[in-house]
Amino acid sequence: MPGLSFHIETLGCQMNEQDSLLLRERLVRAGHREASALEDADVLIVNTCSIRQKAEEKAYSILGRFRALKQGRPGILVAVGGCLSQQKGETLLRRMPWVDLVFGPGQGPRIPDLLDVCKAGAGPVVALDGGEWSAEALESDGAIRPGEVKAYLKIMEGCDNFCSYCIVPYVRGLPRSRPARSIVEEAKGLVDRGVKDITLIGQNVSAYRDPDCPGFGFAELLESVCNQARPVRLRFTTSHPKDTTRDLIDSFGKLPPLCEHMHLPLQSGSDRVLAAMGRGYTLAAYREIVCALRERCPGISITSDIIVGFPGETHRDFEKTLDAVREIRFDSLFSFKFSPRPGTRAATLRQTASDALKTERLKTLQAIQREIGLEKNKSLVGCKEEILVEGRSRRGGLWTGRTRTNRVVNVPGPSGWLGKLVWVRIERAGPHSLLGRSVEGAEPSEDASSKAKRKVS
Repeated sequence: MPGLSFHIETLGCQMNEQDSLLLRERLVRAGHREASALEDADVLIVNTCSIRQKAEEKAYSILGRFRALKQGRPGILVAVGGCLSQQKGETLLRRMPWVDLVFGPGQGPRIPDLLDVCKAGAGPVVALDGGEWSAEALESDGAIRPGEVKAYLKIMEGCDNFCSYCIVPYVRGLPRSRPARSIVEEAKGLVDRGVKDITLIGQNVSAYRDPDCPGFGFAELLESVCNQARPVRLRFTTSHPKDTTRDLIDSFGKLPPLCEHMHLPLQSGSDRVLAAMGRGYTLAAYREIVCALRERCPGISITSDIIVGFPGETHRDFEKTLDAVREIRFDSLFSFKFSPRPGTRAATLRQTASDALKTERLKTLQAIQREIGLEKNKSLVGCKEEILVEGRSRRGGLWTGRTRTNRVVNVPGPSGWLGKLVWVRIERAGPHSLLGRSVEGAEPSEDASSKAKRKVS
């Protein structure tokens, strides 16, 4: 098949973002090219998410735009991948007969060949993931865009926690981990290409187990990546509280590249709701992990997820969640209204909260967290922070970067700052970002063991 131009739109999590980057590289290696604009593409691909109804609706909206383009150019191929494709399968074709290819998350290595089949006029193709996943499907192959200074590195795929609200085990499968040697080699390659901030990703990285070395878990992997690949900064996401070990907690402060930030989803402050969700821990157990992290690594940033309006959540349950947020004082919080996912246990439960009530609870929660986030950020005013400059800010004329604790800092600076580690003094704080200014006489530092917070003398 002659080289085609393609356009990829991505919805959802970091795993999807990395899958899309890898798909882009595979298509380019197969002789295709990325289109300069959506309207110029011969192949339109959307990599979907189905974690919530809103993400599903976004996918259908994008596909509606693709349909309009295809009506004007009937030769265009439309492909739908990701979790929604795996969940819906052939029913997507019944709803959207103009789609040419439906593929699951593990089908990335086959996409160039599948597009050949579609282009040859073989009719709509459905390629979903079965019980077996190829080792190649787990590789992320160091996929990054040119000039990127940060990168995701996939270490595992799937989950077996089967939380009652979550579709992930049904669309991503059970846990499968990559060999540590492969991960370390990829990390080395990223460092050699100038990447300074690597995030290890998986649906539950805490459950990582090296398939080639029994007893080699996530804490051991962190140590291997830090000591052998030697990245400037190392992060990971996402973790499950019940799989958070003492060895993992002790990694903070012991491994200089490991950034002082952990995303640890709580989901609810009510033990009754946590049990209904199938989370496998209590608020007291979660609190112990947070205390251990803060004792081991003072100043660590802890972020979390919370769902409001889960079936059966009472006003008292919700108040317990608010109390937990006030007590724990997360640095940042991702909060959502419960969205029933077909095929999950929670989808069969009676909905006890109206959408209006869910919205009210969400606004209340977010208002509390906004104040906490603002207070925490204001405490950094006057402090010196080391940021990795990631690109231009949406605020005109400024650069944007992140601290080791994952706070966004916007700062004015000269051209050529992309990818540099720069010391800035924080001058202003908002609930979600900071404004700083380069500290005169402070040289950019490559020392990953530098502390994130220092007072200007």
